Amino acid sequence: MLRTVVTMLCVGASLTAPTTAGAAPPAASSPAGVPAIQQLVVLDYGHLAYRYPRTSSTPKASLLAYRPITGQPTTLPVLGQTTGRGGQRWLKVMLPGRPNSATGWIKRAGTRARSTRWAIHVGLATRRVFVFHSGRLIRTFSAVVGKPSTPTPTGSFFVEETVIMPSSEPGGPYALALSARSNVLQQFDGGPGQIGIHGRDGLGGTLGQGESHGCMRLATPDIDWLAVRIPPGTRVTIS
Repeated sequence: MLRTVVTMLCVGASLTAPTTAGAAPPAASSPAGVPAIQQLVVLDYGHLAYRYPRTSSTPKASLLAYRPITGQPTTLPVLGQTTGRGGQRWLKVMLPGRPNSATGWIKRAGTRARSTRWAIHVGLATRRVFVFHSGRLIRTFSAVVGKPSTPTPTGSFFVEETVIMPSSEPGGPYALALSARSNVLQQFDGGPGQIGIHGRDGLGGTLGQGESHGCMRLATPDIDWLAVRIPPGTRVTIS
């Protein structure tokens, strides 16, 4: 998980230039039906997320305009949209944090539309990370995943922010901080038990094994490759 300044469950590696070295060839056992494009929304200011597309419904979350680690603008995947009373336009979005895989409705006003053609799937049985672009599988990476006592949570998530890790922190040089949270550890090293995809240096772990606190650890060239390509809001499915 990311920890300390990064406040996630696990993160490690030396800073190197982005490279495709070490990327595994595409594998056949990947999920079908990955969309070619995912609509996103960037928040211009903080929003309340509601259970239904009306302000009289129950608020589910208070969303900050910027992410807590890097200060990057909050970017959320859009799952649907509708128009309510008085012509108010609403967006159904994925929400970060607990409960995992939560969704809610936010007002479209005060947001900017974006999109991404990237998507990630993590297969826990194969312990591999599958990377898609425009609906096509282009890379797979072997990963360390959660051990039985602290398993990697399953569900639909997204990348909240990309963190450049200080050399003093394990798990660098980069970490993709996900919207997922551990189902076992409510807190970890002062953080909220946030799950990430990151490197191994300073942490160890054997690729293709279940040895982490819930995060996914990649070889340094692989996390380098991801970090320079995967934007905030990218969907991450773990199963």
